[in-house]
Amino acid sequence: MRASRLRRAAGTLALVGLLTACAPGDEGAGDDGYRSEDGATTTWAVADRTGPLEMAGTDVDGVAQDVATWRGDVVVLNTWYAACPPCRAEAPDLVALATDYADDDVHLLGVNATDAAPTAAAFQRQFEVPYPSILDTDGAVTAALQGLVPVNAVPTTVVLDRQGMVAARVIGRVDASTLRAIVDDLLAER
Repeated sequence: MRASRLRRAAGTLALVGLLTACAPGDEGAGDDGYRSEDGATTTWAVADRTGPLEMAGTDVDGVAQDVATWRGDVVVLNTWYAACPPCRAEAPDLVALATDYADDDVHLLGVNATDAAPTAAAFQRQFEVPYPSILDTDGAVTAALQGLVPVNAVPTTVVLDRQGMVAARVIGRVDASTLRAIVDDLLAER
């Protein structure tokens, strides 16, 4: 009986040691070493990616959007809502990314599970957002995303490779240079 308790205690200590190795100080590093000061960034090697993501919905303007139509291109998905301070802070960086990569097979799509269409549209006008945002008040789009990668906060940015597989995720405000490096790496993949 005593030996059994000692084995259990040793197993528990080993587990604690493994969990400590993944402590918050390391969680921002992905496979390629990307770090984000404001959000934990994770990247996945091609062999470890999940998907492809099947996600469709209606955007703020009432137009149907489906990420499957962008297979062959890199897709950046960003969850947001209008009153979210980090969402507002990162909006100019996402707008710049969409503008700078408009001719480079990169698409951005917002996902808003909180706001009504007029509120979301006002945000998009204020920040001159050139890409669509799906209104996800029923949670179906977020559920599709959650089926492949945890979305633990708003904002969260998920980047899909050319096959629609989840290649990267940033929880919290995305760092512009980190996101651009991820997009550039995915564009270089063939």
